[in-house]
Amino acid sequence: MSSSPASSSPAHSALDAGTGAAPVSGQLSGRAKFLGAMFLMATSAIGPGFITQTTTFTAQLRSAFAFAILASILFDIAIQLNVWRIVGVAGRRAQDLANSVVPGGGYVLAALDVLGGLVFNIGNVAGTSLGLNAIFGLDVRIGGAISAAMAIAIFLVRRAGVAMDRAVVLLGVVMIGLTTFVAIKTQPPAGEALRQTVAPDQISFLIITTLIGGTVGGYIVYAGAHRLVDNGISGERYVGQITRSSITGVIITGVMRVLLFLAILGVVAAGKSLDPANPTASAFDQALGTAGKIVFGVIIWCAAVTSVIGASYTSTSFLKVLGGWVTRWERWVVCGFIVVSTAIFLVVTATPVKLLIFAGAFNGLILPFGLGVLLWIAARRRDLLGGYRYPAWLLVIGVVAWVLTIYLGYDSITGLKDLF
Repeated sequence: MSSSPASSSPAHSALDAGTGAAPVSGQLSGRAKFLGAMFLMATSAIGPGFITQTTTFTAQLRSAFAFAILASILFDIAIQLNVWRIVGVAGRRAQDLANSVVPGGGYVLAALDVLGGLVFNIGNVAGTSLGLNAIFGLDVRIGGAISAAMAIAIFLVRRAGVAMDRAVVLLGVVMIGLTTFVAIKTQPPAGEALRQTVAPDQISFLIITTLIGGTVGGYIVYAGAHRLVDNGISGERYVGQITRSSITGVIITGVMRVLLFLAILGVVAAGKSLDPANPTASAFDQALGTAGKIVFGVIIWCAAVTSVIGASYTSTSFLKVLGGWVTRWERWVVCGFIVVSTAIFLVVTATPVKLLIFAGAFNGLILPFGLGVLLWIAARRRDLLGGYRYPAWLLVIGVVAWVLTIYLGYDSITGLKDLF
């Protein structure tokens, strides 16, 4: 079956090229291409919602939350292993592959991802504003506008792709470093947490599925894989690097989750209560005193602005299904996406809670559809993978994870019904 005309557009990104020019190859070394993709995926997952979720669930389950983290990481690995390998070996984005097996399927997948990415990006911009408010006391709307302008600046430099990759790596390292410091400072009961990683006192499947949806739902699951395609990674010869990179990306996200969990656990284990209005900020305040507010601000700003970058870039990668013009003018489309997200944040007077719930519900709906199509390709369409024989063991764990995504989708439909 032939693909749609849109799917035949150039695979490489124009981010590293001059405006409207053909892509420039050779801008990144092979290792740097994979490093940027790993951190783009990881930092896209680590956003304001990720931080608030981790804090809230730690306060609820205490040390038993360690098991939920481990379970979610294993499922995340199963999903990302399949998505990265299928997209990477095929050398084509998810929506183009979907169009090849389901007429119009790629357009549906792109529409869901772009809408979900836009709504989540409003929340990401809100997160950046909270960060600058905590650090400098800036009005939240001014802080959001400044942060958006900084994100746009990254995409306007000549070698925007390189700048994006380096920015997400740097900010990711800053987040992890500061959270490590707080985790050491709070002196959590690490031994008890380690025990409950494998022998928990209680298990919450709802929390586990929520974590999975937050780290591989919606556009996030495709962020790193699409970056590989834009970096020219394609074919069976890259399977080893693709496998290692997909696992490492999930582990980076998991490390941040574990460190934040330990930091908060040290606070709640000491008998201190968290402010439900802003639990993470109150935990850092109790751990570090007045400096805690600034540290919290830096961490959430880094998390939010990298999520703005990841959501905007990945959503634009789905818009490429519309034709080659999106690739030629990619940097401007990305910037426009950020501007629209920020404009909505600035004019909406209500908190973005309902928007985030709506986006979370869309994440749950996107994941089973997109993953199901990719697994079908792995099982039945070797022609789209260049004749590559897909490993049966990887397909099996992918199907098991896919079944869980159906449950996530059911929860999403329930969430939409409750929201409206």
